[in-house]
Amino acid sequence: MVMTQISYPKKLVIASRESRLAMWQAEFVRDCLKKRYPDCDVSILGMTTRGDQILDQTLSKVGGKGLFVKELEVALEDGRADLAVHSLKDVPMQLPEGFELACIMEREDARDAFVSNDYAQLADLPVGAIVGTASLRREASLRSKYPHLDIQPLRGNLDTRLGKLDKGEYAAIILAAAGLKRLGMTERIRSLLSPEDSLPAAGQGALGIEIRAGRPEIQACLAPLNHAPSEMAVTAERAVSRALGGSCDVPLAAYAVWEGGDLFLRAFVASTDSQTVCRSEKRLSLNSMVEANAIGLSVATDLINQGAMSLLPPR
Repeated sequence: MVMTQISYPKKLVIASRESRLAMWQAEFVRDCLKKRYPDCDVSILGMTTRGDQILDQTLSKVGGKGLFVKELEVALEDGRADLAVHSLKDVPMQLPEGFELACIMEREDARDAFVSNDYAQLADLPVGAIVGTASLRREASLRSKYPHLDIQPLRGNLDTRLGKLDKGEYAAIILAAAGLKRLGMTERIRSLLSPEDSLPAAGQGALGIEIRAGRPEIQACLAPLNHAPSEMAVTAERAVSRALGGSCDVPLAAYAVWEGGDLFLRAFVASTDSQTVCRSEKRLSLNSMVEANAIGLSVATDLINQGAMSLLPPR
């Protein structure tokens, strides 16, 4: 049997959005690669995506999560970049042909964060208080548990959203805790929302690294950065979302955590008016990506059997 020797590249280019958080993530990956491969020249190609440019409409109305990754995929396709770093929750459930997720790094805190200058927690907000969020998932959770609040759309990068809060446009905003923690802004978090109050999105808090398919040398470079427990958890989550056609048009959550050697997966699908919610959860001891995908499909099937498909927009 002949063993194929894979030689590591001497140069790597990382494609990244140019927001402060996206650049932090790309720099984090760059530094991990340089530490492991000190002779490799690792650089970052900063790019502006359509998702960064269109800020006056919700993502569900202008094309969904793919707006944040398309330009980066073009850079991979034409050879300007070797890998692209994404917040995994922004990555569509179906990648275009010729691309693959080569690495899932260890997950940061996946919970949602309550951010306010005047209130300590959601329960403290008065009737009619304006809460900003860009997520139909978060909106559905808030409307279900706090129907007295005024939920309004909130677009823009992290600094833009915080700026709108500080100008008094919102009483509070809901953000992913991971982004605030990565940028050293933990002090802006007044409280963390439990999964019972706001079940996280599939892949939230995880970094995914995308490459063109058929690049074994890049795959081999990234393999040591992969975190298997995080990969299995988000694989289960993304299987739920993929089976249900998950997109920004769908108030859908899927969140898996490891508990005592078992993967505990919870998910929900809600109607856009938040009046109807289908929920499911399963717990399983698993050891492979195949099993992780299977538990996700099992939860999705349970949701479908409850009538979840009737809550989703036509495909």
